[in-house]
Amino acid sequence: MQEVVVLGVGMHRFGKTGDAIVGEKSVTELCRHAVDMAMKDAGVSWKQVQAVSAASSRFSGGKGWGLNGNDIVEDLGCTGIPVYNLSAGCAAGGNAFNIGYSLVAGGIHDVVLVVGGEVMPKGMIQTSGVEDANDPEYLRQRCVGMPGPAFWATLARRRMFDFGTTEEQMAKVTVKARKCSESNPFARFQKAVSLDEVLASPYVSNPLRLFEICPVSNGAAAAVICSKEMARRFTSKPITVATSAVATIGFDDALPRSLAGPVPSGPSFHTEAKSAVMKAFERSGIGPRDISFTELQDNTCYYELAFPEEWGLCEPGEAERLLEAGETAPTGRMPINPSGGFVSFGEATTAMGVFQIAELTWQLRGQAGGRQVPDAKVGLAQTNGLGGNATAAILKR
Repeated sequence: MQEVVVLGVGMHRFGKTGDAIVGEKSVTELCRHAVDMAMKDAGVSWKQVQAVSAASSRFSGGKGWGLNGNDIVEDLGCTGIPVYNLSAGCAAGGNAFNIGYSLVAGGIHDVVLVVGGEVMPKGMIQTSGVEDANDPEYLRQRCVGMPGPAFWATLARRRMFDFGTTEEQMAKVTVKARKCSESNPFARFQKAVSLDEVLASPYVSNPLRLFEICPVSNGAAAAVICSKEMARRFTSKPITVATSAVATIGFDDALPRSLAGPVPSGPSFHTEAKSAVMKAFERSGIGPRDISFTELQDNTCYYELAFPEEWGLCEPGEAERLLEAGETAPTGRMPINPSGGFVSFGEATTAMGVFQIAELTWQLRGQAGGRQVPDAKVGLAQTNGLGGNATAAILKR
């Protein structure tokens, strides 16, 4: 297998339709901005790109069929290259990166463009768009009355029961996240918030408040990846992809989804996320204690507390103490989401896995400005999405 490196990254600042940031831009326009930035950063021309791996969705997928990659190729110029369009819910960007990584690692292509972009509909994300009685997600929302925020609130309540987590501690995750995003020019929210402001925001689903749940956003991100041998033509300090992994839920998953066991062995929440991260550790030979910082999927503040414990970054029930001690801030010993995370960006579903790759690259290059993790050497990125999809990637310098 060939070693794979990230040569260039780009992003369009996140926002919402009609605002001063994204206005009325289409998903192709958002992606074009991110792609142009990534190719300029990499120092490559469009004609040097040998394949495109694109994340897409039903919200704004190209031609109504999720063909975002084809729209991008038509916009930049039809050079005849292969296009791979990926759909995996919120894990689509990470899946697209995994396909691009595999194509380069396997020697199929030397230079691949990975891109994800989204123009989201207003309101909370509806995980199922089809009224199908055979769809567990549809039944969960219609029969049980549990859209995303209620689902996350149930997880948060379980953590409060298990470890005594308080509402103030969960609110402090948002305070930390918004402090980070003050220094991120691509974040939707670039203003710090106080603990009182977070606690004064209205409940969406008790105990989770408005400021503790990521909104939907429009945005795009792109990465140019290539073989290490090819990278020598462009840079002397590429960022190496140690590994990329994909997983889905197991039968022992403790959440009522898909074909998970009716009497789960739990408490093993989000087995897909843990499986992807464990695969990444095993394949790379890099362990939890080797990670300099992590970008994880924080649809809500709960995940920033729970996921590090599930993956062995810290001990069960320890996350709150580390948060309050400042250890999860960029300058702490276990930085989590120095970008500001989904809570500060909002979620443009298919862009998120690629957005994380961009942030990891900037951090490992030392280009993250006021949110920089000192002496960052190894970064972990993680996403999970509808259908029990999950991804993990580890980058190092």
